[in-house]
This record gives sequence, C-alpha cells and structure tokens, in this order.
Amino acid sequence: MSILSQQKAPIMEALNKYKKMRVVPFDVPGHKRGRGNEELTAFLGENAMTVDVNSMKPLDNLIHPVSVIREAEELAAEAFGAKHAFFMVNGTTSAVQAMVMTACKAGEKIIMPRNVHRSAINALILSGAIPVYVNPGVNSELGIPLGMALEDVKRTILEHPDAKAILINNPTYYGICSNLQAITDLAHEHGMLVLVDEAHGTHFYFSDDLPASGMSVGADMASVSMHKSGGSLTQSSILLINNDVSEGYTRQIINLTQTTSGSYLLLSSLDISRKNLALNGSEIFRKVGEMAQYTREEINKIGGYYAFSKELINGDTIFDFDQTKLSVHTLEIGLAGVEVYDILRDEYDIQIEFGDIGNILAYISVGDRRLDLERLVGALSEIKRRYGNDKSGLFDHEYINPQVVYTPQKAFYATKEKLPINESAGRIASEFVMAYPPGIPILAPGERITTEILEYIQYCKDKGSFMTGTEDSKIEHINVLKETEQ
Repeated sequence: MSILSQQKAPIMEALNKYKKMRVVPFDVPGHKRGRGNEELTAFLGENAMTVDVNSMKPLDNLIHPVSVIREAEELAAEAFGAKHAFFMVNGTTSAVQAMVMTACKAGEKIIMPRNVHRSAINALILSGAIPVYVNPGVNSELGIPLGMALEDVKRTILEHPDAKAILINNPTYYGICSNLQAITDLAHEHGMLVLVDEAHGTHFYFSDDLPASGMSVGADMASVSMHKSGGSLTQSSILLINNDVSEGYTRQIINLTQTTSGSYLLLSSLDISRKNLALNGSEIFRKVGEMAQYTREEINKIGGYYAFSKELINGDTIFDFDQTKLSVHTLEIGLAGVEVYDILRDEYDIQIEFGDIGNILAYISVGDRRLDLERLVGALSEIKRRYGNDKSGLFDHEYINPQVVYTPQKAFYATKEKLPINESAGRIASEFVMAYPPGIPILAPGERITTEILEYIQYCKDKGSFMTGTEDSKIEHINVLKETEQ
C-alpha cells in the first residue's frame, strides 16, 4: 500500500477548491448552497450545504468518472486490494443488485444461501435470474442461521453446473463466516463467479486478526457497506471487482439503477473514510475488537445471557467469527431479543442495532466509549433482574427452510389475490414477509406458505418485531398466486 497516495482525498480536495472559487450557481440543487432554504441550512450546517452540489467538470461525474471521482475510486481499489472500486450512493442494496445483475442474465442460475438480505432476492426479481438456494446451517441452541457447509455447496455446484455465480455472506449479521477461501476455489474450479455480500465486513480489509475478506481470497465481486463499520455517511457503499470482471460492463449495470445525481456529501464521505481506514484502520479495528471482547466478557458474567464468539467455530458452517460483533443470546433470561431491544430503548435510552426472536446485536465501532459500554452492561443486568422470566413458551429458532416453488420474478409479477394471512397456508407467496432489521426474508416471492411460517410471523408480531414486505402495511393480508397460476 502506497501510504503517500492513500493520504489523498481527491473528492474532498476538489470540493474545497471549488468552494474557494466562489462560483455563482445557476444549476441545481435549487437551494443554491443553502441560501434558498434557511431552515435546512440551520439544521444541517452551512458546510454541508455548500458541498451539496451538482456534477460538473471540476467535480467529475459519478456515472462516467474521468477525474477526481475516478482517482478516489482507484485509491479505494488499492486500499481494498481490488482491480477496481465503484462508489455507490444507493446503499449496499444497490451494490448487491449490481453484483447479481452483472453476473447473471435472465434465466441464468445463481447459487446463494437462503438467509441472504432482501436486496439479493430483489435483484432476482429485477433480473429474472434463477436462485438455487443452499440452506445454511442452523445452531439450534442459539436459533440462528449459520454459514453454508462446504459439502452442501459442493453438492449444489455438481447438481447445477450451469450456474453462473455463487453469492456468499461474509459475515452474517451475527458475525458468522463460511469457509470463504474453499468455496471461492471450488466455484472457480467450476467456472462460476464468486460474489460476496460484505455489508457487515468492511473492517475485514484492515485487520489481520479478523476473518478473510472477499478480495483477499480471490473473489470476483464484493459489496462493502462503508457506512456500517467504515465510518462514512448512511447510504454510501463501495462495490469491488476483481479478476476478469469487466469494469465497463459493471458500470453499465450500476447505471441502470443508480441515480444520475450522485450526492457529493456521500461521495466525499466515502473518500475521506477510505483515507482514514487505509492510514488508521488496523489500529481502529484493534480497539473495536478489544471493546467488543471486554463487553462480551462483562455480559457473560451477568449470567443467563450468552454473548457468543470464536468458541462456536466448527471449521465449516462457522468457519470463522467476527469478534467485533457483540451478538447476545437472550432466551435463557426468558425474554426474546426484540423484547430486550425495546426495553433498552424505551427505558434505558440505549439504541442497539437489532433484536430478533432470540438474540440482540450491539454494533460497536471506534466511536464508542468505555462509559457507554459500561452503561449497556449495567442495563442488561438490570433487565435480567427486573424482567427475567421462565423461558418456556419462547420460540427457539430463527430460520425456517423454505419450500421454493417458483422463481421470485415469476411469483412477484404473477396474477395474484389477497388473502387474510392466517388463511394462506398451502398457497404460494407473491411478496416478501420479513422482520427488519435484519431484513432476511421469512417468506420470499415464490415460496410456499406453511403453518410453521405463519406461526413464526405471528410470534414476531406479538413480540413487537417491525414487520415489512407486504403490500398491506399491517401484515394482516398477504398476496398469493391465484390458484389458476399455480
């Protein structure tokens, strides 16, 4: 890594130069550097408003970068060990969709774990690619989906040798990693592209103590959420390509869905954050790992809770674990994770990342302080004392293997009818049902609705999970394929 080049932040430098030029703006945005919207300027600050500008020659253009954005992307590619990096301003959702749509055309197969983020299945609806699901391993004690077993991947590749690509989560929301190197090598032996969803793995690129990153094992594409652990603004992300993936074609695919009005607030945040990680990332994530480990040990001293980590590693479905993730199992204290999540927010003014049926996740970053971590541990101790209960009657698993009947695209666009959700067992879903976060579908278009799935959805609703995906915002009705379509 060239330290001198990584000290540059070309987009930020170009914006600072542009501000000094005192250009009179007869272009968009219409707030004209904040003067036309005083309340917004007072709220966001004059500095932010003066760099919320339009693409122009001195500032380059995101849809076809040739100068400062291109230079910033090249620096990012060097920092992440990729052939090229694309700055994304539609979130990692857009990056995941671009990966799938670059790798697969309509009617072509892609192998993926079923516990993918909804963005991957949305990409199938948009592109018409056909999913071949590998059901992830499941830890029955924690009730969570794991990584893909290597033997399951091998069998699926042999059964579907015409698949164009395989998508891998690295890591899952909970911090669990599959055997990324072995799966990548296996896929490449069979002529398949390897796509890696690294929404929760930005930091893997900047620490030797953390699991392997997509680019380090030779994967072809990776989607990296810089705004999660990388420090950039919400909605900013990076798509990495490697090997023989075409930069020009990938750019064309990105431009099918990404805005032509790229936000310079988001772009400059990617540029500055990349510089910070390239120069300081190793030390940053060493501290984050230490903070997470300290908090994990303190939580486990409380009793009842289980903050899990590398002791789960089994060499296959849990090949590695991201120690920066503070994932905590809560069922033993008699509370669902989402109940602990709500109590922390409503009674202790502590906002964690998510709570699901059996677990909570606190996202720890360099921005956290020891005092805040102590406060979290103290609150969890009090919650156990005040609300701890018998665990009987609690749902004990998070993931249900789906029965896939039709492709997501065919089911989503098929002739459908609306049914009360509690009368839909046996029918084929035409839409998603999911708890958000984490945004992993309980049901996806084309899957058969079962009594077990309906019980799980109702349980999630009863426990206070934020349910999304259906046309009916109350999740009381669901669109299913008309029986004539089945």
